[in-house]
Amino acid sequence: MKHAICGVVAAMAVPVLTGPAYADGCGPMPATQASQDPNAPLTLDAAVARASRQAPEVMLSALEARAASADADQAGQPLNPSISLETENFAGTGQLQGFDAYETTLALEQTFRLGGKRRLAERLGQAEAALASAECEAQRLKAATLAGELFLDLQASIEMAEVADASADLAEELESVVQRRVDAGAASPPELTRARTDLVVLRAAADAARGEVEANALALASLWGSAEVDFVLPDRGVNSLAMQDTTSEVSGGPHPRVVAATAEEAARSAGIDRARAEAWPDVKVSAGVRRFEDTGDSAFLAGLSLPLPIFDRNQDATHAARFRAEGAELNTRAVKARLRAEQASLAAQVRAAKSRLQRLEGEALPLAENAYASAAEGYRVGKFDLTATLDARRSLIETRAAVIDARLALQTQTLRLRALIGAAPFEGDIQ
Repeated sequence: MKHAICGVVAAMAVPVLTGPAYADGCGPMPATQASQDPNAPLTLDAAVARASRQAPEVMLSALEARAASADADQAGQPLNPSISLETENFAGTGQLQGFDAYETTLALEQTFRLGGKRRLAERLGQAEAALASAECEAQRLKAATLAGELFLDLQASIEMAEVADASADLAEELESVVQRRVDAGAASPPELTRARTDLVVLRAAADAARGEVEANALALASLWGSAEVDFVLPDRGVNSLAMQDTTSEVSGGPHPRVVAATAEEAARSAGIDRARAEAWPDVKVSAGVRRFEDTGDSAFLAGLSLPLPIFDRNQDATHAARFRAEGAELNTRAVKARLRAEQASLAAQVRAAKSRLQRLEGEALPLAENAYASAAEGYRVGKFDLTATLDARRSLIETRAAVIDARLALQTQTLRLRALIGAAPFEGDIQ
């Protein structure tokens, strides 16, 4: 996100839902991520933890994981038997007139699934439940990362608003100097008009910067389903990720996207076995008793029904399942390769952003501050004209904004790298 004093406020549309956090089926929350004190300024850890716990997308994924687990349990249930009662040979003609010769049959029928269908269906359901849980963890990490980025955006906008206020104060001081010079006849009235115009512009920019703070705060709050800002704005400059070392905090577990890809691969493999089992026909066994009304006699009956797998042996469905399994294997390799490339890219971006910030903060900013101080003093004593002073101040404002933007870029890339490798604040069960 690019910050500028006169920048346009960008609105972020985030689905708004409220309700409890469903962690079951998606792994428990890390014990280290404690709840935020509502009266204390929001911290990065608290924002990440709250989004991980309350983001609507995470709750929906957790509910889907629960549903997939219930589907797996259902897949392992045996088929219900069926009971039938039939009456025949009544209300006919000849000897079958009326109800003197009717027959009544009471039968019980049970279907037996051959080829291990029940066991394989349960295995497939469990694999799909594991996939849903892994996807929930990936969604949780995604929400946590977005919360961290929005938090850093909010901090940067707060800092930018302070810079905008400070710039307006500088403009007000210069306007007073110009007023005194005009009163003393050392400057022309158009210079005073120009200074006042510049002051009004910077005051308007300060108003816009405060509006951007509010917009960023609302965007962060909406991430966990709140329609209003329900937290105290964070302090400026805390939670600086750029000063922390990530190399010693790498998580030993795989990335949630790898876990999800591996779980999908296992589910597709289970789908192949399930499709193969469908080639086996199901046997229906029935047994019952029949009563002959005309003689009063009764007799037992038994039956066996077995479809003949002549035309359909589910071979095409098996081929389709195998193709999907091959696709899942390809996806797993691609995810691993992309994550390695993403980690290398983020590490390079962090190094570049750190170098940029050091140059701007250590060299450019002091030079801009000294240049404006000299220009302002020179104008006050009549050595420089107003244009040179305004240019020096504009350069100072732009340099301060560039420092904030560089710090935000460094912290954002560091945050993404930490999310990728499982370092704080993304360590624990979410990684």
